Amino acid sequence: MTKVWMITGSGRGMGLDFAKAVLASGDKLVATGRNPERVAAAIGPSDNLLVTTLDVTKPADAVSAVKAAIERFGRIDVLVNNAASFYAGYFEDLTPEQMDLQLASALLGPMNVTRAVLPVMRSQGSGKIVSISSTASLVGFEFCSAYAAAKFALDGWIESLQPEVAPFGIETMIVNPGFFRTELLTDDSTQYAASSVSDYSERRAQNIAGWKSASGHQPGDPAKLAQALITLVNLPELPRRFIAGADAIGMVEQKLALVQQQIDAHKELSSSLAF
Repeated sequence: MTKVWMITGSGRGMGLDFAKAVLASGDKLVATGRNPERVAAAIGPSDNLLVTTLDVTKPADAVSAVKAAIERFGRIDVLVNNAASFYAGYFEDLTPEQMDLQLASALLGPMNVTRAVLPVMRSQGSGKIVSISSTASLVGFEFCSAYAAAKFALDGWIESLQPEVAPFGIETMIVNPGFFRTELLTDDSTQYAASSVSDYSERRAQNIAGWKSASGHQPGDPAKLAQALITLVNLPELPRRFIAGADAIGMVEQKLALVQQQIDAHKELSSSLAF
């Protein structure tokens, strides 16, 4: 059956690859972004495409976008929470305002859109919510405290949402990508904290140089990730989590081994805490 997808942040990066793959598969697409003209130009024309304005940090935008989707296609089968931002820097350098902006785009934004879509999916008795997270939701990285805070929270929210909406036929999937060759690390997409604490100066410069040198050299192919998403969405049951990329698998396996070591190291003490 032809599906109707709704993808946030469809005009660039992974979102654009996802959008093109959905249309190439023959499904219908509601492509959203803060600049709909830019989104439409990036994707190109299609009878199966609706482009609409959506700044995920604005709940009213989410409601309007969902309403436009229903008016055009009558349903929403798959929501892909993709839009986000990246505020890089040491926690002491990041301002409260930058932390708020990071959480607004990468955590509260997906919440706004999902809240607007859920009544539609409950009414349909079906739906799939795919949230693009990160390996930074499972492994903390130096210089990524704001981003990791938002992504760790995203994963916890989705894991808790799943049993709440499962009785309505709604499934969720968390996608934890490794490093994919997108625009995330370009100057247009990454916001660096202003230098303020001198004790971090040397490491700050090394981190910024490292991130900038990695841009355009990431191992993951976002077009292949887009095809993987379509494969997963078409399975009889949506996986609860998809670790995307060989590098991501390696990092997560190391984290799992470390957690097991930490459990084993103090298991006797931990097990002695009951009344």
